[in-house]
Amino acid sequence: YNGRMTGEEGHDEVCEYIRSYYKAKEIKAPKSNKDYYQKVPKSVLPENLNDSQNVIAYIKGSEFPDEYLFITAHSDHEGIKDGEIYNGADDNGSGTAAVLEMAEAFKKATNDGYRPKRSVVFLHVTGEEVGLHGSRYYTENPVFPIEETVATLNIDMIGRVDDRHIDDENYIYLIGSDKISTELHFIAQKANKEFTNLSLDYKYNEDNDPNRYYYRSDHYNFALQNVPVIFFFNGEHEDYTKPTDTADKINYRLLTKRTKLIFATAWYIANSDERLKPEII
Repeated sequence: YNGRMTGEEGHDEVCEYIRSYYKAKEIKAPKSNKDYYQKVPKSVLPENLNDSQNVIAYIKGSEFPDEYLFITAHSDHEGIKDGEIYNGADDNGSGTAAVLEMAEAFKKATNDGYRPKRSVVFLHVTGEEVGLHGSRYYTENPVFPIEETVATLNIDMIGRVDDRHIDDENYIYLIGSDKISTELHFIAQKANKEFTNLSLDYKYNEDNDPNRYYYRSDHYNFALQNVPVIFFFNGEHEDYTKPTDTADKINYRLLTKRTKLIFATAWYIANSDERLKPEII
C-alpha cells in the first residue's frame, strides 16, 4: 500500500479494504454515512495533502443504543520517502488489525444472542501521522453525539516489544486511563486481572513524561471533549518510523493477548448496567 500516506492511493486502498471487511461481516455503517466513509477534506489537512477519509462502522446497542463506546486506531502511515516504503506494520497495522478482530468478536457475540448493551463504534482515522487531523475532524464533526460518547479505547502500536521490556515481553503501556475517569482505570485493571495478566506499565502516563505520549495519538482529541480515554501502546522500538517496521517482526502471540485485554475492557464498558462516569475519585 506504498506506506499509506494520508490522501494518497495506497491509503485509499487500505480504507477500501477496511470498508469491505465490515461489509463482508455485515457490520453496519452509520445511517448518516452509509458508505462507511467520513470525508476529511484537504482544507483541514496540512498543505499538499489530498482529501482523505475516516472509516466508521458500528454495532447498535440493545439497551442503551444512544450511548457509544469507541474503539479507534489510525490507518495512515508515512508513505514513501527517498524511494523507500515506510511499511508501518506496528505503526499502526497492529492497531488496525486489532480493531477489525474486536469488531468481528462483537458481531459474533451479537449473532449468538449477546448484543452489547451500548453501541460500539469502530473508528479508523486518517491523518494521525501528520498531526491527529482525522480524529480532530471527527470530534469537531461527530457522527454520533460526543456528549453520549462513553469512552474511547485507542490502539496505536501493540505488536512489538520495546527495550525496556526486552527480558519480559508480557506487558502493555496504558496512558490516560486515570486522567478523566477513575472508574475506567479500575475497569482496565480488573479486565487484565481476570483475563490476560499482562504487566500494565504506567510509565508514560505520568504528567511529567518528557515523551508526552498522552498528547500524541488520537484519543487526545476525545479527551479534549472530556471523554474518558485509554491509549494502548507497546512503546518505541528500533524500527519505529523506519522502513524496517515490517509484518515479519510483529509478535503475533503478544498482539493477540493485548487485543484480548482491550476487548475485555470494551466488553465491560459496553455491558455495564451503569454508564461509565467521567470523574476522578
